[in-house]
Amino acid sequence: MAAGGGVSRLATGANLTAMTSTSLPIYLCTDFGATAPYLGQMEAVLAAMAPQSARIRMHNELPRFDPRRAAYLLPAIALDTPPGIWLAIVDPGVGSARRPLLLNADDNWWLGPDNGLLEIVARRAARAEWFELLWRPERLSASFHGRDLFAPAAAMLARGEMPQNQPIAPPAQAADWPDDLAEIVDLDSYGNAISGLRASCVGEGTILVAGERLPRARTFNDLPPGSAFWYENSLGVVEIAVNCGSAAATLHLGIGSAIGISGG
Repeated sequence: MAAGGGVSRLATGANLTAMTSTSLPIYLCTDFGATAPYLGQMEAVLAAMAPQSARIRMHNELPRFDPRRAAYLLPAIALDTPPGIWLAIVDPGVGSARRPLLLNADDNWWLGPDNGLLEIVARRAARAEWFELLWRPERLSASFHGRDLFAPAAAMLARGEMPQNQPIAPPAQAADWPDDLAEIVDLDSYGNAISGLRASCVGEGTILVAGERLPRARTFNDLPPGSAFWYENSLGVVEIAVNCGSAAATLHLGIGSAIGISGG
């Protein structure tokens, strides 16, 4: 199958049992932000090529230029979502020799660059198969593979077509990353600080962050207004919050702030 436009209903070594032919949603996760035109440009491609598929903006403020920290957000964001196509772009090496990847993880297909971004998704899946995306469009800009390469390939998958690919061994560059990252990887609009640490790693213990020992609470109302605490958020990870306040401002937290586990 020649690069440049060929697709097939049969994948090269891929298991398509998780795919349907017409209705898979396309989930978008990027570090593009809300003000740039890039997300809209990708959505325009998806609308033209896979108009039957819902396009869902899951997170477009992933840590910028930081595939490692973004990698720990992706499996949490995908928790309990219907099967679909995940278009994940945090790609500071765009235009370089890094490979474009396809990952078949349980009931989802993921597309993204070979920079570790999909590592934790694959590691937490019951079944993961890796492929290098060989298909190329007729026009491929050096700096915007999200629009020119990954979005068209995602649209093909959503239509039940498989862009040209080849099976590969699991990428090795992120193999030494920890299973859980004891750092802040996201800040929401309330100032809540989301970590890369699953709550099951902490249990009922306290955590140490920014020189403070924080207790576990079930929810915000468990403590008085102004109190800082951690809880298991709806994504299943450790989140640091202040009741009726901003944990980021109160505790001076940012992306990369370290978390210590101190026990009960």
